[in-house]
Amino acid sequence: MTMPYWDFRGNTMISNNFIRLTQDVQGQEGGIWSKVQCWVRNWEVHLHFRIHGTGRTLAADGLALWYTQEKMTPGPVFGSRDEFHGLGVFMDTYKNGGSAITFPQISAMVGNGTTKYDHLNDGKENAIGSCVASIRNKKHDTYMLIRYENSRLQIMLDVDDADKWKECIDVSGVRLPTGYFFGLTSATGDLADNHEIVSFKFYELETAKVEGENEEDWRRIKPGVDYLKPPLDDVEDGHRNSSISGFKLFGLICFILIGVAVCAIAGYVVFQKREEQKRKRFY
Repeated sequence: MTMPYWDFRGNTMISNNFIRLTQDVQGQEGGIWSKVQCWVRNWEVHLHFRIHGTGRTLAADGLALWYTQEKMTPGPVFGSRDEFHGLGVFMDTYKNGGSAITFPQISAMVGNGTTKYDHLNDGKENAIGSCVASIRNKKHDTYMLIRYENSRLQIMLDVDDADKWKECIDVSGVRLPTGYFFGLTSATGDLADNHEIVSFKFYELETAKVEGENEEDWRRIKPGVDYLKPPLDDVEDGHRNSSISGFKLFGLICFILIGVAVCAIAGYVVFQKREEQKRKRFY
C-alpha cells in the first residue's frame, strides 16, 4: 500500500485504520516521513497514537516524533539517526539510566547536527524539558499536541481519556528553521511493543507578528535553544519537569540576602547590649 505525501521504511505496516511502525517483536524498527517540507513558521501538530504489548511493566524502546532536516535515515535513536538538525520528541518506555525518574517518560531535544542523544541517561543530558505519563496499554485513545509558535514550544498530552490537554513541556526561545520534514519512528530491542499511529494532523497557526522581531531568514537559522533548563531527577506522573525560573531564582536570592542581613543586624544589636553590660559592671 502507499500513502500520499509520506514515505515509509523498515518494518512499518500500513492498514486502513492505523500505521504500525513496529510489532511486539524484538529487534524491529520502522518509520514514516513526510515527502513535503514544512515552510510554515508557526504550526501545531495533533498526534493520535497507541503503544501496547504483552509486557506488563517492561517494554522498549519507544516512539519518536521528528521535525528535522534529515529524513528516512535509520539509526540508534528510536529507529532514526543521531546528531540530527531540528526537533525530536521522544516517548521513551524503557529506562536505561540509574536515576530515580519514573517511566514512561516524554522528553524533547533540539539538535544542531553535532549534539548526541544521551542514551545512558535516557536523553537527560540534552533534554529541554520532560514529563512522565502513563502511555502504555491504555484501553482508550492517547493523544499528543505539539505547538510551535513565536519560538515557544509547547507539548501537551491527553492520555487519561479526560478530553482535555495536560501540560508536559513549555519552553521559550526555541529556534527551529523552516523547510524541515516531519517524521515518526520507533524501535524495539530485547523488549518490544506495538507502536501505532492512528492519525497525524498538521495545522498552520495564524499568529500575529511579534513586535520588534527581526526579519530573519528562518530557512537559514541554526536549530537551538536560548536557555537550556537543567532536568530534574524525578517528577510526578503527567506533570511538567520544570526547573526554577529566573524570576523565582532572583526572589530566592533576595530572600537569602535579606535573611543574612537580618541575622547580621540582630547579632550586632546583641553584641552591643553585651558590651554595654560589661562596661556597667566595670564601673
